[in-house]
Amino acid sequence: MGLETVIKDIMDAAQAEVTMINADADAEVSQILDEARQNAKNIMGDRLAKAEDDIARLRQQETSSANLEVKRAMLNARKEVLDKVYNNAEESIVSLPEAKQEELLKAIIEQNEANGSKIYSNKDSEELVRKLSSLEYAGNINCIGGVVIENDDGTVRLDYTYDIILKNVNEQSLKQTSDILFG
Repeated sequence: MGLETVIKDIMDAAQAEVTMINADADAEVSQILDEARQNAKNIMGDRLAKAEDDIARLRQQETSSANLEVKRAMLNARKEVLDKVYNNAEESIVSLPEAKQEELLKAIIEQNEANGSKIYSNKDSEELVRKLSSLEYAGNINCIGGVVIENDDGTVRLDYTYDIILKNVNEQSLKQTSDILFG
């Protein structure tokens, strides 16, 4: 065998080994690239899922917040209407005809005058209360109408002012009134 044959065999073997190393390297590069692409897809999918979850959560928060704001606005509007109804009732009481005022005061005084010795009213009703009651007139109070009856030592005060009566009726029938007005 000649030297050239040995060199050729070595070169062929080296070439085959280079080809095999290159093929292994190409396969490894291809595998690394496939893994990188798969990782990128997974990361992209995870981030996309997280972004969709964040969007859904934000949408839910915004919807809840908007619904709460609508409810708050509706409650405020209802309160305004109920306040107007209360004020209208108060104005209706104030503007009752004198005959009706006298009838109401007479009924209150007759039913409760035995429970006290002094009576109070607003300035507008003073003359009428003095006429209707046998109790000592003790002075004026700030109210839209009605009377306060008090015992001798002031320990018992029966408040029959229209303000208190209207307030109590309003508190007792607020739900009913709301149901009538708003269904």
